[in-house]
Amino acid sequence: MSGPLNGVRVIEMAGIGPGPYACMLLSDLGAEVIRIDRSGALGQPGDVSTRGRRSIALNLKSEDGLAIARQLIDSADMLVEGFRPGVMEKLGLGPEVCCQSNERLIYGRMTGWGQDGPLAMTAGHDINYIALSGMLASMGDADRPPPVPLNVAGDLGGGSLFLVMGMLAALHERSQSGKGQVIDAAICDGAASLMSTLHGLKAIDFWDTEREHNMLDGGAPFYRNYECKDGRYISFGAIEPQFYALLLEKLDIDFGGTDYSVQLNKADWPRQREQIAARVKEKTQAQWCAIFDGTDACVAPIVPLDEAIDHPHNAQRGNLVERDGVVQTGVTPRLSRTPGEIQSGPAVSGAQSRELLQELGFDTEKIESLIAGNAVSTD
Repeated sequence: MSGPLNGVRVIEMAGIGPGPYACMLLSDLGAEVIRIDRSGALGQPGDVSTRGRRSIALNLKSEDGLAIARQLIDSADMLVEGFRPGVMEKLGLGPEVCCQSNERLIYGRMTGWGQDGPLAMTAGHDINYIALSGMLASMGDADRPPPVPLNVAGDLGGGSLFLVMGMLAALHERSQSGKGQVIDAAICDGAASLMSTLHGLKAIDFWDTEREHNMLDGGAPFYRNYECKDGRYISFGAIEPQFYALLLEKLDIDFGGTDYSVQLNKADWPRQREQIAARVKEKTQAQWCAIFDGTDACVAPIVPLDEAIDHPHNAQRGNLVERDGVVQTGVTPRLSRTPGEIQSGPAVSGAQSRELLQELGFDTEKIESLIAGNAVSTD
């Protein structure tokens, strides 16, 4: 294994959404991730968020299965769990137990609503968490309900990335104190934090709560997506005056000037959006890309998901790669001296059960007994 987290062991309690993605990132950066799957669980061969770890399938309702889980956790630097509050405690694997047995353990808890609060015990999904943060109300067309976005901003941005940040911060602190701690990461909390810039803009009267009425929400004609002649789309993001001027030059449109007094005149934005939309419809996406190629007009084609791997920039940077016949994201961020790597393909439930039991010191006879007794299962 390579990467800056080489030597760090992470125990992942199998789940969905932000937990697996967080563990994928830790694995990509060199951590050894061991996934505790439920006995009988079926892995998804194409689920690249479970790449780069070994799996042991345990029956946590059995004393033997629970004992093995505790032994693995005692050997770990980090633990990631994404159950509702109280579930790990009911299993006998709560932080009070695990952190007492392993005082260096960094115990990462990933939930939607957090470990406490009025909604802590209620079900929810990405769309609900970003709804509460004010994020969802700030998106979309003014004359329609807010859109149903991908779960990227909530689950993965507000959830996974904040969990990883908290755990790496705790890992750094442990190097000084020698002690671990519990990380309470909630998607609604992270989503609220991601709105910091908009709160700042609102405080200086540069952001309206009305949707599609601001520079960054599709209201501005120069920061918006448009349909081309061939039904494909193109994105404009020309915020600065010099980029705005270049955008209008290449579009061959004159709105009466290119300074901020013209550019930020909201009363004229609807007319400008209509004019730009009509002009963009005159050419195909490829034709517009040729016109804007190499310029600073802040223009990029909107590329379909299944075509993104072929874009020259993504190809050169390795942002998307094909491994074992599956297109997936490359490793990021890039470190100069200790780069990470994809360690292996998606986890298969129980594929390394025997291997991991051997590493824990169980002999062959005991391993077969645990499997026969349904405490452990294999693939």
